[in-house]
Amino acid sequence: MTARLTARRITLRYGERVVSTELSLDIPDGAFTAVVGPNACGKSTLLRAFVRLLDPASGHVELDGREVGGYKSKHLARQLGFLPQDPLSPEDIKVRQLVARGRFPHQSLLTVWSPDDEAAVRTAMASAGVADLAERPVQELSGGQRQRVWIAMVLAQQTPYLLLDEPTSFLDITHQYQLLGLLSALRDEGRTVIAVLHDINQACRFADHLVAMRDGHVVAEGNPADIVDAELIKHVFDLPSVIVPDPVTGTPMVVPTLQGA
Repeated sequence: MTARLTARRITLRYGERVVSTELSLDIPDGAFTAVVGPNACGKSTLLRAFVRLLDPASGHVELDGREVGGYKSKHLARQLGFLPQDPLSPEDIKVRQLVARGRFPHQSLLTVWSPDDEAAVRTAMASAGVADLAERPVQELSGGQRQRVWIAMVLAQQTPYLLLDEPTSFLDITHQYQLLGLLSALRDEGRTVIAVLHDINQACRFADHLVAMRDGHVVAEGNPADIVDAELIKHVFDLPSVIVPDPVTGTPMVVPTLQGA
């Protein structure tokens, strides 16, 4: 396994609140990595550290052997595309205008909007299923539609790395599976995908590499078929379960055995 994006013994904190201590993780190149775990276990914080939105209190995050803090912002943005949990759009902005902002890392004072920029925006909107919304104000859209517009903006960035924090939030089940299928296709084209997911069965079905976290630590990582068992699910989620093969893909499927009170 090769890894260009790595975390080396990082401690992450917000003020006095420590989230993770001495955490190390290699993100395999050209793979779909899903990060799973209970709420407030440090999944989103880890992604924020990877994209330099949170500086480690100790340790360091590296891209190609160089600390991410040493890169210029635009250079890093041409490598790492990031979708946070709750992005906020400017008022009165239309869908196409917001998606076009994904091209900002590729612009400079001397460049003009190019056919490549136009093609990237059109392709991103089509891939995210929002091409028919291009002239709609973002504020008028449903939560699921807005989420797909933000995904389109990240796709328009055309980065080799895609980091997405709960990208299936607000999406109905059909759009969830369409998005995960799109991310898998991008992986197949050579992109590296890292996504925080809440649905363990979706993570097992679509990801090549699973990272299970609890209390700010990586409990287990590897191919879902190799690491997902009832003991892991109980340890990570406090959930009794049985593991059966997914009838469609053969990947591990978690079936809870917890009964209602």
